[in-house]
Amino acid sequence: MLRFPDPPHAHIPGQTPRHPEGTFNALCDTVRPEQPCGAVFASDAWRAGRQFLDTGYFWEAHEVWEAVWMALPDGSDEKRLVQGMIQLANAELKRRMGRPGAVRRLCGICLAHLENLPQSVWIEAGLQELQIRERISLLSQMEDIAPNYAL
Repeated sequence: MLRFPDPPHAHIPGQTPRHPEGTFNALCDTVRPEQPCGAVFASDAWRAGRQFLDTGYFWEAHEVWEAVWMALPDGSDEKRLVQGMIQLANAELKRRMGRPGAVRRLCGICLAHLENLPQSVWIEAGLQELQIRERISLLSQMEDIAPNYAL
């Protein structure tokens, strides 16, 4: 998978500075509403968001995935998957902020978006459903959700 440059820092609302306006425009511009649904998963915005989620840049993942979400047609399975992944990034960010109630609420929202998605959409997105569901389950069950300022 192509490696994108890490953002200069992880934005944590109220704790670290927000990135300058336009920082992620080049990534966000790689998706367009006229693309076929599955094509968004080949975009730099989708792939960078996956990398950012995996490397702890949760706010940044949400930021680039929002462009992917907006390019997809309402009601599509692809849009539901992206919305679920955005909520996973949000839940991870709230964990880092030490907000366990928000983490559990967002995990529930995430699972609702991902419910009954066809396996073909998971494959198209390059995600393993079981792995994502396990991540959400572990996150929602964390007893000691403490801030993590590693990035």
